[in-house]
Amino acid sequence: MSFERVTVIGGGLSGSECACQLADRGVPVRLYEMRPDHSSPAHHTGSLAELVCSNSFKSTRVDSAAGLLKEELRRMGSVLIDCAERAAVPAGGALAVDRERFSALVEEEVARRPLIEVIREEVVDIPEGPCVIAAGPLCSPALSDKVLELVGGDALSFFDAAAPIVDATTIDRSIVFTQSRYDEQGGGDYLNAPFTKDEYDAFIDALVGAERIVLKDFERRDLFQACQPAEEVARTGHDAIRFGAMKPVGLTDPRTGRRPWAAVQLRSENAEGTAYNLVGFQTNLTFGEQKRVFRMIPGLENAEFFRYGVMHRNTFVDAPRVLDGSFAVPGTRVRLAGQITGTEGYTEAVASGLFAALNTFADLSSIDRVSLPLTGAFGSLVAYATSKDTVDYQPMHVNFGVVPPLEDGKRRSKRDRYAAYSARALADLDTYISTRPDLFGERGRA
Repeated sequence: MSFERVTVIGGGLSGSECACQLADRGVPVRLYEMRPDHSSPAHHTGSLAELVCSNSFKSTRVDSAAGLLKEELRRMGSVLIDCAERAAVPAGGALAVDRERFSALVEEEVARRPLIEVIREEVVDIPEGPCVIAAGPLCSPALSDKVLELVGGDALSFFDAAAPIVDATTIDRSIVFTQSRYDEQGGGDYLNAPFTKDEYDAFIDALVGAERIVLKDFERRDLFQACQPAEEVARTGHDAIRFGAMKPVGLTDPRTGRRPWAAVQLRSENAEGTAYNLVGFQTNLTFGEQKRVFRMIPGLENAEFFRYGVMHRNTFVDAPRVLDGSFAVPGTRVRLAGQITGTEGYTEAVASGLFAALNTFADLSSIDRVSLPLTGAFGSLVAYATSKDTVDYQPMHVNFGVVPPLEDGKRRSKRDRYAAYSARALADLDTYISTRPDLFGERGRA
């Protein structure tokens, strides 16, 4: 069967997954990426699927919503989740990747598919024919205007932030110790910078009083909760961050044999362990203030920064009002994918790219569109993001708060309940995949 060429705009996580999935189904694709000639405030390279914030795809536990989503994507044959697993670096129970290795693997996957033509130029208008706009929340102003004109709705926005990355050779290992939480053997995948109470008090005072790039007190609606700058968290209360990113539970400082008052964890950026990011320390501080304040962290007094933290505005559409259940703009051949739909997170972006590809393929093949089980991690998020009953729409990660309740009426602990959600979701997904060989063929089977 011969298919009409599809234009995919954006070579990030969503667009790269979408292009690969379409090509694997015999659909020719033009994949547009404006970098490196035109960059964004958050990007640093021209690579496909560059990770601009953390290097973590979050939990791998299948009884968590994030881990369940990864397993759903494996069963549906995700290309980028496979790349992420091949580029993995130690991160305890999370899937974290070597950024450069991950992007290189994605570029290899795209390059080995002859049906994908990569075009390095900015798209300033919506092209004719079937199109997937996966330009991300930082797409160019010209294209953003065209998208808003097309959907006929208002743009919404929030602030997103990234954490600093430090040179591993400048970390004082006589102070910073290796341990994952509750690992009493002193091993693990994280470095931990321990604080005494006095060190913590001085650090928080400096963090709250430091000069910020965006000189205003953010309102809560301006900040995406999962990426709030550390200084904004600290401003809500002196001990707020000690119960969040700096919580010391499960850690033992080998110098004292006791739990520290607080701790900053650092996670490896690459397989070689030459660079570490400050977990949970997304920031809006000026670069000079980052150097001054973050060098107050015990063990980082002489730290050199490979990258300072950055903050930028993200834009997303009011999906429940302007998109249908397949993320298409009603009455057009245009579909949106990725964070511009308000589905927030790396794995969610990959999932939306796969979802867009399957639905676009269905449209081209004149078969039924995708109807993911509402019990699943991504199926429930899509339902939330496209339901007219959703009000005051804000970016959201997959979570068990939007899945249908269990129907057996049993009382369960939180962990047992989440495990039951996951078991139900995967059983329902397996059943759905088995009924749609027109979409999945033999790929994606568990």
